[in-house]
Amino acid sequence: MRFTSVRLENWRNFRQADVSLELRTFLVGPNASGKSNFLDSFKFLRDVASVGGGLQDAVRRRGGVSRIRSLAARKQPDIAIRVDVGTSENPRVWRYELAFSQDTRKRAVLKEEQVWSGDKLIFERPDSFDASDPERRTQTSLEQVNLNRDFRDLAEFFAAVRYLHIVPQLIREPDRSVGRPNDPFGGDFLDQVASTPKKTRDARLKKILGVARVAVPQLEELRLEADAKGAWHLIGRYQHWRPHGAWQNEHDLSDGTLRLFGLLWAALETGGPLLLEEPELSLHPEVVRRVPQMFARIQRRLGRQFIVSTHSTELLHDRGIGLDEVLLLQPAAEGTAVRPAEDFLEVRELLAGGLSVGEAVIPRTRPANVDQLALFNG
Repeated sequence: MRFTSVRLENWRNFRQADVSLELRTFLVGPNASGKSNFLDSFKFLRDVASVGGGLQDAVRRRGGVSRIRSLAARKQPDIAIRVDVGTSENPRVWRYELAFSQDTRKRAVLKEEQVWSGDKLIFERPDSFDASDPERRTQTSLEQVNLNRDFRDLAEFFAAVRYLHIVPQLIREPDRSVGRPNDPFGGDFLDQVASTPKKTRDARLKKILGVARVAVPQLEELRLEADAKGAWHLIGRYQHWRPHGAWQNEHDLSDGTLRLFGLLWAALETGGPLLLEEPELSLHPEVVRRVPQMFARIQRRLGRQFIVSTHSTELLHDRGIGLDEVLLLQPAAEGTAVRPAEDFLEVRELLAGGLSVGEAVIPRTRPANVDQLALFNG
């Protein structure tokens, strides 16, 4: 199961966006065009459906309804997200639509909620119970087990969405994010790895070492160990003039090594769609070029969806990437537009001329007056 399409209305950068999604989808666009906010729409559904979450918590995390609502919103200020969930053979097993606004107390209030099973509408709100008790509209049906019985599989799918954007410094200094379980930026990442059953953990570490040794040739061994205080550390052994090599932990490992470790670990996890931001950061261009192939091999085994934002020509260098797998974000005065790369005749012609997807698409994200940056003298 995967997201097969998404429609956004008045969501952050997007006054309106409606696009199909592939098993492997790459988001490209200029800085501040909305790539992170696009990914955040899926994180929002996860936060709404997760145990301990819910609509109010998801909105609060994002600073309130007014912070979420697009600045380009006009006469219809409701924020709406609609997603189709299915497979390549049946792209619409489920459809979920949520629209919300805020009340006079600045709480998020549900304006519309629909659940479709195939072409059949099986759940709709507001209903007569909402009319008699308006407080019900502060919660969605996703977060209520007494209401989502007929579509609990969908709620569990949303809750299984995974987002990861490793910040190496947080792995080295986890105290910076104390109190944030499942921190997507890596504050408790080593604890998450340690909580994995030992047999599974060891098998994944072995696979990761095999890949990491290609990028870091001196790396000979990789393991997880607890210190005397019970804190977990990623330990790597490097080739060295000493007979038994030199051991280093996460404090000594490079940013690239830590980010590669986090990327590979997340890719090997089972679960729902994986959202990644700029996985190319800190990695050598030749390593980055192989990442899409790695995703494809993992997907053939696990069937997991990857939705990835990037600025990298190298990441989109692989000839196996189709134009339907690339979404181009184009900011404008009335909000960012999202279109598949295959919609652009010039891009199709450049590919026919022998260019890679990255070479054809990334230049279209270049800021118009970027050359003026060189004139800055402080």
